[in-house]
Amino acid sequence: MTANAPAPPPTQAPAAVRTRGIEAARARQAIWLLLPTLIAIALVAGYPLYRTIFFAFHDANLTTPEKATFLGLQNFWFTSPDGIALGFLQDPKWWQAVKNTLLFTVCSVFLETVFGMIIALVVNSQFKGRAFLRTAMLVPWAIPTVVSAQMWSYMYNDSFGLIGRGLLGGQALLADPDKAIWALIAVDVWKTTSFMALLILAGLQSLPSDMYEAADMDGASKWTQFWRMTLPLLRPALLVALVFRSLDALRVFDVMYVMLGANNAASTSMTGYARLQLIDNQLLGMGSAVAVAIFLIIMVIVVIYVTAFRVRFD
Repeated sequence: MTANAPAPPPTQAPAAVRTRGIEAARARQAIWLLLPTLIAIALVAGYPLYRTIFFAFHDANLTTPEKATFLGLQNFWFTSPDGIALGFLQDPKWWQAVKNTLLFTVCSVFLETVFGMIIALVVNSQFKGRAFLRTAMLVPWAIPTVVSAQMWSYMYNDSFGLIGRGLLGGQALLADPDKAIWALIAVDVWKTTSFMALLILAGLQSLPSDMYEAADMDGASKWTQFWRMTLPLLRPALLVALVFRSLDALRVFDVMYVMLGANNAASTSMTGYARLQLIDNQLLGMGSAVAVAIFLIIMVIVVIYVTAFRVRFD
């Protein structure tokens, strides 16, 4: 090559390499922007979760947690040499609490989803006064749970209640272990159906209207449009609604505590059982073990929801 020869042009990186470089830079920027939030979540949620798991495997008292001693799985399952069952998984009260919670969750979430779907479909249609109805349907959900539970307790009262005295002829509905859980489910359905309707309504409003116009032109009935178009497209919204409501129902405590008290076997939920061990019995280790079990149950149910609905979020 002679001295006066022109220098070769600089080689340009391939488009795929440049694209990967831009995506990597954006990913690093996103990490730095999310870092304060991730740190806050780790401090607010991560550390308490770690401490709960830690105490679940220790014998610890609520008043002296620093004197915790390692037990392994004995808080979950342990039988003493004299034959006394000490793990909470061997306690019939725990399994009664699981039964109550699952029955409450399945029935209330199912009814709230059905009624919420009906209300959302009605409110999503065009009619006079729709805006007022959208606002009015949120009133039960806006009332604090403790207030609504106490209000329904008065209505269920067999001496002066509108339902207990007037409609049921003096039946002590809340005093009957076989009927009390259904009374609680009715209260939860009354209160939370509007929340389900709101979530489903948001999903309905995101559906394209021209799709339904084309279905009308093709002669598809409203029933066919609902089953073949609306429900499949509502899967992501329904999944979010079901997960939110199931998480809330599986952690139910306040409505049962207010209406039936803390030690009613028919009203004891999983969280109520955890409160019994932690607050009444002062057993920090046992209460933490129950909390870990509740966390695992909720995680399994969420995985089942996501798998059953086959919803992709990528």
